[in-house]
Amino acid sequence: MDFTEAFSDTCSAAGLAARQGDAGLLKRLIRKGYSLDISDNRGWIPIHEAAFSDSPRCLGLLLRAEESGSYVNSRTYEGETPLHLAAMRGSWRCVALLLRAGADPNQVTNEETTPLFIAVQNGHPDVVQMLLSHGAEVNGSQSLCGWNALHQAAFRGLSEITRILLDRGVDKETQDDFGITPLFIAAQYGQLDCLKMLADSGANVNCQARDRATPLFIAAQEGHTDCVQTLLSCGADPNLYCNDEAWQLPIHAAAQHGRTSILELLVPVTDRACDTGKGKVSPVYSAVLGGRAESLSVLLREGYSPNAQECLVFEISSPLCLAISESRMEMALLLLSSGVRVLPQHYGSCLQEEHLSLFRALLEQGDPLPSGEPLQDFLRASLSAQHRYLEWLPQLLLTGFDPMLLLDAAWIASVTDDVLNFALEFTNWKRIPPAVKQILSSHAEKSTWVQRKHFDSLPPLSHLCRLAVRAHLRPETLRSDHAVRHLPLPTCLQDYLLYRDVRQAYGSPARESERHRD
Repeated sequence: MDFTEAFSDTCSAAGLAARQGDAGLLKRLIRKGYSLDISDNRGWIPIHEAAFSDSPRCLGLLLRAEESGSYVNSRTYEGETPLHLAAMRGSWRCVALLLRAGADPNQVTNEETTPLFIAVQNGHPDVVQMLLSHGAEVNGSQSLCGWNALHQAAFRGLSEITRILLDRGVDKETQDDFGITPLFIAAQYGQLDCLKMLADSGANVNCQARDRATPLFIAAQEGHTDCVQTLLSCGADPNLYCNDEAWQLPIHAAAQHGRTSILELLVPVTDRACDTGKGKVSPVYSAVLGGRAESLSVLLREGYSPNAQECLVFEISSPLCLAISESRMEMALLLLSSGVRVLPQHYGSCLQEEHLSLFRALLEQGDPLPSGEPLQDFLRASLSAQHRYLEWLPQLLLTGFDPMLLLDAAWIASVTDDVLNFALEFTNWKRIPPAVKQILSSHAEKSTWVQRKHFDSLPPLSHLCRLAVRAHLRPETLRSDHAVRHLPLPTCLQDYLLYRDVRQAYGSPARESERHRD
């Protein structure tokens, strides 16, 4: 409900005169005996109106009126006294009148807010001085959330008021309901002058909130570079763990939020144990999680490993796994260019998420292809991407992946005719093991699969030679077209070794290297 407007039909004549600052009219009304305690729809009486309107003459008249003497600490429906309202408006003359008349400088509103807090909140240093000189309590909670005047001064960046409060002996380590100190607030909101003032006065730069966050952590997270520099120069510990899992450091916050200038400040002073240490989390994970390529580039350039430890917090085995699961393709390619170790499960993850350009990039990396225990997961993932098989299956088979590993009963029963036939093109289809032949025969009886006609004939000698040549090439040679293109063979034979005839027959698009060559 909006109580910012008082309606004239609910305001007394004396209240309206006080609101308008008309001391002459108010004086005549008092003489005629008009009531001074009639409230409006906010619970305001004339003394509130005079205090809020910065009308010391009207306020003086009301305070001197015999019946108003007991109203000096009267409260509105929001629990505000005239002193709260005068402090809010910065009316030091009204504040002085009220204090001399016995106003309580420590009375709280319904929100548990004191006049001192309100004066700070609205940036009135002269009122702050006056309240303190009349007994306003400088320590303790002064608002509903547990903040006191020093928290509010730090939040607003009010260095003059901060100095006044410090000179009055305010508790520099006072905490709100979340265990947050004024120095923490200054760091969080980038209030550099207040931060320096608090640090120079001896406030703890390594204080921790209830969630264990530190001023350095929050400043790094929020991107306040000057505050980070100040905190480090004042002894802030960059290796103080900052959350309940006991792993996150300021460097993680900077990496996740893309604060590269702060990251460069923290890298030299942060213990590298977090990089690959067991039970820790590398900031490389944080950069990937935040999708911050610039952060990742800084970390990799500074020697952080792309092959970080298994991350129990994220329940993921490597930064590359995280990049794939979060669809951070730029991150994944950066990791690849930095020599990340490709694991068998990465291939399946790429197919599952249909990150097919990344899948092809992984194949060129030269790491082991799926086999053994991860193979079944890979086969299941390949089924989800089979509708786009021309974008990944040719490259997989050209890298030397044994097509016989695909041809189990579940895979054969689940793929389309074209996918199955394409895989068979990379075999000696007349030398397929009897068990696989039986599966294929059963599949033909139970489905609409029609194998290509040439599978009924002996493979041509050229195809058998192709298989033999490829079998003698080292696996790393098959990872890309370049090695095959450098073989001392005519271009037509290089094309044949790269199955260009088969790929064209199935409509597989030409690869970049082929388009340039053509």
